[in-house]
Amino acid sequence: MKLLQVWRPHRLLRCSIGLSLLFGISAIATSCTIADSQNSRQVGTTSATSAEITQRLRVVVIPAQSQEEQEKKLQPLAEYLEKILKMPVNFQTTKDYDTAVELLAKEEADMAYLGALTYIKARNLNPHIQPLVIPINQSTGRPWYNSVIVANTAKGIKSLKDLQGKRFAFVSPSSTSGFLLPMIALQSQGIYPKRDFTKIRYAGSHDKVEQELTNDLVDAIADDKAAFLRSQQSGKLPASKYKIIWESDPIPSPPIVINDKKLSPKLIKQLQQALIDAPVGTLDVMGTQSAGYTLAKDADFEQVRQIYTRLQSVKVAEK
Repeated sequence: MKLLQVWRPHRLLRCSIGLSLLFGISAIATSCTIADSQNSRQVGTTSATSAEITQRLRVVVIPAQSQEEQEKKLQPLAEYLEKILKMPVNFQTTKDYDTAVELLAKEEADMAYLGALTYIKARNLNPHIQPLVIPINQSTGRPWYNSVIVANTAKGIKSLKDLQGKRFAFVSPSSTSGFLLPMIALQSQGIYPKRDFTKIRYAGSHDKVEQELTNDLVDAIADDKAAFLRSQQSGKLPASKYKIIWESDPIPSPPIVINDKKLSPKLIKQLQQALIDAPVGTLDVMGTQSAGYTLAKDADFEQVRQIYTRLQSVKVAEK
């Protein structure tokens, strides 16, 4: 991945970047500003009129971390948005990734914190689903993150080839960093999980997939790099034992998406501005410290969409 232009996030500064994934470079022009992101709580009900709008904003969140952790982190954001929008804002952490997609596609939610892949799946089901903003990672100053494969080095794993005959855990079949990108990497090395892994697990969230590794239920996992580094720094995954053996090209940060049929243009603009003006240094849905938000558009996720189209027919069952 080559960066076409250096990202210099600054409040109310507009800038352009180029993102490349596994299949080439896609230049994306985005307006960027400094704002905030966070994570989960419980849902309500909303219904928009064609003019003014909703009595309640319903927001669903994929289970990137434990429900308790996400709810704790999202509560300040809910209170902040309620104050700005002057309406109740209710967050729900769903039991799995696909439930978040389903609630949004069926218009039982108005806004969602999703990953790139879950956004693509939701938009395939409902064309009114649109990306609103994506968070800027505070440590990199860029609106992207990386997928990694982490292995227990005590199992003699130093490269992807060494995963043959080992036990492996993904996050979810709908996870961008916890399934989609690792799968394309494994296939590029001639590794096919159903054939080459002795055990396959889907943990359901990034913290749970790490637990599978530390509990010695598997030998390697697919994970989000920022989540792994946090666990490494906390001592949960000590560097002496657990190593990154593969890292993806940058992936667009998990977007906040809305249903533009359910929300009025006025409310959509209010939401964007509220997020742009939100306190810096809060946590995004993945638990990464955020330096704000940049506006997002569907084209930003085209490379992920191409990878998903390639792998859409690939089904990897637990064993």
